[in-house]
Amino acid sequence: MMGHDWQGWQGDSLIFKTASGNTTFKADATLLALGGASWPRLGSDGSWAQILKAEGIDISPLEPANCGFAVEWSDIFRQKFSGHPLKPVIAAFKGTKIKSEIMITEKGIEGSAIYALSSVLRQALRSSDSVFLELDLKPDLTLDAIESRLKKPRGRDTFSNFLRKALNFSPLATGLLMEHPDRKILGDYKPAELARLIKSCPVRLYEAFSLERAISTAGGIRFESLDQNYMLAGKPGVFIAGEMLDWEAPTGGYLLQATMSTAVYAAHRMMAWLESTEF
Repeated sequence: MMGHDWQGWQGDSLIFKTASGNTTFKADATLLALGGASWPRLGSDGSWAQILKAEGIDISPLEPANCGFAVEWSDIFRQKFSGHPLKPVIAAFKGTKIKSEIMITEKGIEGSAIYALSSVLRQALRSSDSVFLELDLKPDLTLDAIESRLKKPRGRDTFSNFLRKALNFSPLATGLLMEHPDRKILGDYKPAELARLIKSCPVRLYEAFSLERAISTAGGIRFESLDQNYMLAGKPGVFIAGEMLDWEAPTGGYLLQATMSTAVYAAHRMMAWLESTEF
C-alpha cells in the first residue's frame, strides 16, 4: 500500500501512519522486508530497529557496510585529486588483498577495493582510533622489476617526472606517495627502499563513512531471534528477509542474491505457515 508508514503493532494488528492519520490492519501473516539503513533519503531509514527492540527482539547495531573511510588528506592532495580514480591497484589489510580500483574523495577513500575490505577495516577500527591500509601502486610489476627501473639515471628530471618516465606513474599515484611523512626526502630514497614503498604505500584510515553514504548495512535482527523459517520468536506469523537480518555481503551480485534468496525462502515458509502451523 502506497503512502503507508509502518509504526509497529497495536495488539495483533499492524499500525500504519498515513496522510489522513493512523490506520490498523490485521494480517494473517506478515513478511517484513524493510531494508537496512543506508541511503535513508530513498526511504529505508532503519526506523524498524527501534520498533522491534521495543518488542524485545535482539538486534545488532546497524553499521555501514560496503563503505568508504575517512583519510586526513593534505589540502593540496584533496584539492587536486578529489573525484579521481586509481586503477589498477591492490588494497591490502591484514593479509587480505583486493585488486580493483579506489576512488579519492574530499574526505577519504572509497571504491570497489575498499568496499571489499570494509568489514575487516570496520572491525579493526572498533579497537583503534586508526588503521593503516596498504596500497600496491604498481600491481602489475614485481618488486624487483620496479627496483630495476628505479636504478636508471634520474638526470635532471624532477622526482615526479622520473617516476612517470620510469614506471608510467600517474599524477595521482605520485600524489599518494607524497602523502607519506617522508615526502620531503622521498627523492633521496634508494631504489630498493622506494620500490618497497610503491608496493606497500600506507594510507591511514580513521573511521568508516556514515550510514547515509554506505552502499549497504551490517547488523540487524540476530538469527537467534528467528526460528529456522525466518519467523520471529514470540511473533507467530511475522517473517523477516533481506538486509533486516544480521549479515553482510560484498556489494553487487552477492548482496542482491542474498537479499532476494532470503526473501524467497521466507515467503515460501510464510505460505507453508498459512496452510498449516506445523512445518
